[in-house]
Amino acid sequence: MSDYQKKKKFLNLPQYPGGKKAFIEFIKNNLRYPQQALDAKIEGRVLVEFEIDDNGVVHNPWIKKSLGYGCDEEALRVVGLLQYEKVKNRGMRVRVTHKTFINFKLPKTTISYTITPSKKVESVEQKPAHKPNLGYTITLN
Repeated sequence: MSDYQKKKKFLNLPQYPGGKKAFIEFIKNNLRYPQQALDAKIEGRVLVEFEIDDNGVVHNPWIKKSLGYGCDEEALRVVGLLQYEKVKNRGMRVRVTHKTFINFKLPKTTISYTITPSKKVESVEQKPAHKPNLGYTITLN
């Protein structure tokens, strides 16, 4: 590809330190599911748009797509905690607008159970018309 056809990159954009994986990990570690959304069993995504200045500071976050039940406020809180890398653009101060989805997914409920052998095992000859009891009971916690 000739120099004439190459895309020229005029502005350096702020990047999150550690890249996309670190960004997702930061959101996951700092996001607290709102109690109101837990009670209503609400899941979904909130689209947040915000500005990043040349020092990497997030300014003016606002909601583009709302979910409600306290999720919007939590998404704004987490986005306000973000800190990007500083950017130099030939002495010019530039603000960049960025969008991101904040996912709210209900925690999975787990069922734990134990299998214990029963003390009394019935023989097959005593009850031939029924299925034999294998001597196990299942207890759900």
